[in-house]
Parts: sequence; C-alpha cells; structure tokens
Amino acid sequence: MKSDSRFLRVALAVVLLAICAAAADEPFSPHYASIRRTETNLREGPSYDHRILWIYKRKDYPVWIISAYGEWRHVRDSDGSTGWMHHTQLSDRRTVLFVSHARSALRDAPDGAGKIVAYAAPGVVAVVKACELSACDVDVSGIDGWADKRDLWGVEPGEIFH
Repeated sequence: MKSDSRFLRVALAVVLLAICAAAADEPFSPHYASIRRTETNLREGPSYDHRILWIYKRKDYPVWIISAYGEWRHVRDSDGSTGWMHHTQLSDRRTVLFVSHARSALRDAPDGAGKIVAYAAPGVVAVVKACELSACDVDVSGIDGWADKRDLWGVEPGEIFH
C-alpha cells in the first residue's frame, strides 16, 4: 500500500513538472489587459498565500501585464503600483483610463478637429475599439468618440489597430 502511494506522489510530481516546463516554453509578450471582475486582489507574490496589497473594485480597469509565472500575472496599474493577479481575474478586453487633469473631449473624427460629442472626466474607464496614431475610438457607457491618446492610459503612443 505504501509503495502505491509513493508511486502516485512521484507520478504526480512528474506530471506537474511537465506542465510547468510546457508553460515556461510559451513565449510571453507584455501587453495591456483589463480586470475581469468587480473585485480583484493585487497580491505581493504569485500565490494565494501572499499578502493582499490592494483590492481593485472596478471591472474593466486597465492593467499592464509585465510578466507571467504559471497561472499568475505580474501587473502594473496607471499609478505604477505592481503586484500579482491570478489569470482568471484578467481579461484581454482592451480598455483605457482617462488620466488628464481636466475633462477630455470625445470627437466624431480622429484628427482633433472633429465635432465634440461628449466629455470624459478623469478616472473614467472606456472600451477601446480602434486606435490611430494620435487618437483612439472609445466607447464610454454607450457613447462613441475619438479621444486624444495623451489623455489615455492603456495604449502605447505609436500603437495602431482596428
């Protein structure tokens, strides 16, 4: 009976090592993501045993994923705070945070000369639909408009996508 139990533990250890080795071989590129849930913990290290540093209470809040360690992601937020989140707490949905000190204009065209359709206050989170060189098409609570990239955290200055 003891030898069966020992064999099972050794077999389990081999399987876990194989899974970890396969995960380590996957290429990782830092990228933006967003918080999936309405409440998510930022931890000191990559496990549930590590101390909680911060509790985020904003679904869709953007974060920068710095690195990965197994099921855990090392993230940074717009304030520069860093810590670890389990991958199930994150989404690949692209969002941005309005970070200007004043309200930001949302326009009907990306060139900055378009008609203003709304304003977004600092701290507002928006879903990104597309980005040109200097502006991003965002959705703020059902209102579409182009926002100046300088007012946003969650996209790179030269990033373009549709």
